[in-house]
Amino acid sequence: MSRVCAVSGRRTRVGHQVKRRGLAKKDGGVGRRVTGRSKRTFKPNLHPVRILTPEGSVVTLRLSTKVIKRGIITLKKGEKTVSYPLVKAVRGRNRLFTKAQKA
Repeated sequence: MSRVCAVSGRRTRVGHQVKRRGLAKKDGGVGRRVTGRSKRTFKPNLHPVRILTPEGSVVTLRLSTKVIKRGIITLKKGEKTVSYPLVKAVRGRNRLFTKAQKA
């Protein structure tokens, strides 16, 4: 399973960890100098979330926290893109919850 958000497409990115030495100019030094760069990875903050779709089915998606905070999910269904609010599904047989969602 890849580390990719199902909605936004956020994935692992590559960058550098920069080592510096010296004193900043604002603090009275001659400036910070870069002495080395080593590769590192920036990983997205993904969480598996059980979602109740408008049709009433439950889908588990790996979503980034930015999408979870936004509260709106946009998925492609065929040629169309469907947007609906994020409603987390309750585990187990909670009939009252499912009846309230359908009504």
